[in-house]
Amino acid sequence: MQAAKWGFRRLPTLCLIFTRLYTFLIAANTIGMMMRFVVYGALGCLMEVLWTGLDALRKRDFSLRCTTSLWMFFIYGMVMMLEPLFRVAAAWPFFVRGALYAACIMTGEMAAGLLLRKATVCPWDYTHARFHVMGLTRWDYAPAWAVAGLFFEQVFWRLVG
Repeated sequence: MQAAKWGFRRLPTLCLIFTRLYTFLIAANTIGMMMRFVVYGALGCLMEVLWTGLDALRKRDFSLRCTTSLWMFFIYGMVMMLEPLFRVAAAWPFFVRGALYAACIMTGEMAAGLLLRKATVCPWDYTHARFHVMGLTRWDYAPAWAVAGLFFEQVFWRLVG
């Protein structure tokens, strides 16, 4: 019976709530920020699918099965938190920016992993890897995260002009 409370009878109320939220977001000029969140989340998930597909190829699994989790969309969307850093570090050498982005992304991966692990829904576990930290991040992935950070930086500049 509880599920029936959110049936079609509630649809007009939900539509009104979303309409008001959308109006608020336009008035607050944050719709661009929300769209960037979606772009970062979608690109991050695509990168993860490519990464896990390449890993399948490395293991000679020619079905190229890829895996990800819906949680990753929200985690990659949080790249928005790096946007102020993209602006500040714009003139720095690329290897310094890459190292900084890798450190930030790995810190974010650790924080997100700790929260998701606490909720028992963490989709990744690196305990099998040689250079893991608490099974939530890997030092040997730092170069890949540096490249990902530099990629997201370029996406940011394309989005904001």
